[in-house]
Amino acid sequence: MTIDYTADPATRTATITIDRPDRRGALNHAALDELDGALDRLAEDAPRAVVLWGTGDHFCAGADLTELEDQSFTRTLRDVLDRLAGLPVPTVAAIAGSCMGLGVQLALACDLRLATPDARFAVPVARLGLMVDHWTVQRLAAIFGQSTARWMLLSAGVVPADRAVGLGAVGELVEVDPEYGPGGTVLAAATELAGRIAELAPLSNAGSKLGLDLLQPDGVAADPDGRYAEAFDRAWGSADLVEGRTAFAERRTPQFRGE
Repeated sequence: MTIDYTADPATRTATITIDRPDRRGALNHAALDELDGALDRLAEDAPRAVVLWGTGDHFCAGADLTELEDQSFTRTLRDVLDRLAGLPVPTVAAIAGSCMGLGVQLALACDLRLATPDARFAVPVARLGLMVDHWTVQRLAAIFGQSTARWMLLSAGVVPADRAVGLGAVGELVEVDPEYGPGGTVLAAATELAGRIAELAPLSNAGSKLGLDLLQPDGVAADPDGRYAEAFDRAWGSADLVEGRTAFAERRTPQFRGE
């Protein structure tokens, strides 16, 4: 199993663990399916707060590019992100190390984010010739700010944890306890936060979360003439995407031709 799910009835919290330390938490099709299954169990257990984290001192380094082949992966991911973001209870992303691409999408789908000083955020789609969906663009701009979202998407720039805190994208920077390492430290902090949240009025939190979500414009409605959807499909069907994936596998700089 790549995704581990545990529920604690005593604290009324649940934890979803991404356990692919050999891939720095990068997810493949099978892992996405397991994550979807963990969300099914959340619906059954009805905790009052949820923690999402990754083992091996990395949250999630993105999609596993050794298996990323077509848009079927992005469609599955879209379903998982919608389910995670739509949970009626507060969710906390406990972030250490790499939070890249798909990792950022998972973090954006959560309500709250804690990070260790070594955490790094990036959406380097331009290095690979692909695109993220418009929901991700909208959420990235809403949480990191439009200027930083442009920096991350258009330059493949990396945002360090301290800057993310300054932007408000991360709620708290957690200093690492050497005994537990970055991953264990931020997990402990997120678990403690989730426990405090679980003691609050659940109807108030559910209603407040709904109200906050309604402040954000619908990603589809923001693309009324379908131009972003067209650009998305073009990028995912391009020779540049093939070149980006090949260059990644061969550990060389890609040569993009815009076709």
